[in-house]
Amino acid sequence: MFIKFISLLLFFTINTFCFADNKPHKIIFLGDSLTEGYGVSFDESFPRLIENKLKTKFKDLTIVNAGSSGSTSASAVKRVKWLIKSKPTILFIALGANDGLRGLNLKQTEKNLQDAISLATSNNIKVILAGVRLPSNYGVKFRKQFEDIYINLAKNNSLTFIPYLLKDVAGIKELNQSDRIHPNKEGHKVIFKTVLPYIEKLL
Repeated sequence: MFIKFISLLLFFTINTFCFADNKPHKIIFLGDSLTEGYGVSFDESFPRLIENKLKTKFKDLTIVNAGSSGSTSASAVKRVKWLIKSKPTILFIALGANDGLRGLNLKQTEKNLQDAISLATSNNIKVILAGVRLPSNYGVKFRKQFEDIYINLAKNNSLTFIPYLLKDVAGIKELNQSDRIHPNKEGHKVIFKTVLPYIEKLL
């Protein structure tokens, strides 16, 4: 009887591991033009590259690119309220770049992002926060205050945190379009490599 019990236990344990990757997952990428893939095709944007990569392992994975060019953090809560209706398991937030570039009030930006995070986490949605940085011409003090928004939000909410979405992309001519702001298709490949490990860790 004991041996039969152990055999059944092993059977269910093995099957649990084997079919763990078949658990339905939905990831929503909430952002602006960087997430949307401004200037590149849909299939070249980093959320799409992540989807193509993970689909081979997670058969029931759904990824929604909710990037919208020009968006600021002011739209975050309203968009999250709408997006959580589809019951995502992970929300990737990469918003605020346009706030900084326009010199908007930093406290309001932080509040907007915090409200969106709180709404997601209160609905049992895991949140990944992507840090954003500003060009050097915005001044050392303002740039630091802006970057600290993301560091503090990640720490205070115990979030999975990507310190800089454009790591190894920003400022590199070959990886950006002629505006020197938006990544080209090669730049999106680099962002894909930066973001992928954080996604995989939560799945």
